[in-house]
Amino acid sequence: MDTGTILLDVGGTFIKCSDGREIPIDSAGDREGIASALREAVRNASKVAVAIPGPFDYDRGIFLMKHKFAAVYGESFADLCHSERSEESPSFRFIHDVNAMLLGEMSSGAGKGYARVALVTLGTGLGFAMSIDGKLLKNEMGSPAVPIWNLPYRDGILEDFASKRGFLRGFPEGMTVKGLALSAQETGNTAALERFREVGDILAGALAPIMKEYGIECLLFGGQISRSYGLFGPALESGLKRQDVILKHIGPVSDIGNATFNGLRALL
Repeated sequence: MDTGTILLDVGGTFIKCSDGREIPIDSAGDREGIASALREAVRNASKVAVAIPGPFDYDRGIFLMKHKFAAVYGESFADLCHSERSEESPSFRFIHDVNAMLLGEMSSGAGKGYARVALVTLGTGLGFAMSIDGKLLKNEMGSPAVPIWNLPYRDGILEDFASKRGFLRGFPEGMTVKGLALSAQETGNTAALERFREVGDILAGALAPIMKEYGIECLLFGGQISRSYGLFGPALESGLKRQDVILKHIGPVSDIGNATFNGLRALL
C-alpha cells in the first residue's frame, strides 16, 4: 500500500486509522468538532479509503445520516477535511462499513472461493451484506441492498433482540456483552447461556428465508460480539438446519479486529 494512503473506519465515537491512531469523534457534536476530527484523520495523506455506516452517498461522499453526524448532513466528507493550510486535498474512496468487511473476507478471508456469501455484523447495531458471484449487492446509494436490522420481530424490530441491546436485555445496567460471555463461559451462568442460545435461534429464524432466496453458501459473522460465536453459533446452526438451510461454511470472519481494514485494502 502506498505510504501516502490512509484507511479509516469511521464510527460514532472514534475514527480508527490504519496507522494505529484512534481519533475521538462525537457524531452528535457540532460541525467544527466533526470536521476537526476528520482533518486530523487524513492529515498528510494523498489517498484515503473510508468505511462508514449509512445512510451515506458513497459515490459522492456525502453525509446523509440524521441519527448521527446530523451537524454535517448533506455535506461533503472531502470538503470537511479540507483546510485552508492544505495545498491539495487527498483523493477519497468510500464504502459502507459492512460491505467493506465482506469485501475483505471475499478477497483474502473466510469468504474466499465462495460464489454466494453473506455477512452479519453484531455490535451496537445489526448489519448485513451479501455478495453474489463476486458482486456486492448494493442499493442506489451504495448501502447493502437487503438490510435485516429493521425486520419486524415480536413487539419491535430484529435489532432490538439481536444486537448489543438484545443480548443485554433484562440484565443489570453496566453489564457488557463481553462480561455476559465471560459469565457464561467461566461460571456456566444459566441465564447468560440461555440468552446466547436465544439470540442464535432468533438469528436463524430471520436469516433462513434470505439464505434460501439467495442460495447463500457461506455465512460469516463480524463485529466484536462475534468473538462469542461459540456461545450463540450452535443454536444458530441448529436453527438453520431445522429450516433446511445447508451451508458450505458458517462461522466468524477470519480476522475480527482487522476485517474492515482488510476490505478497504481490497477496495484500493
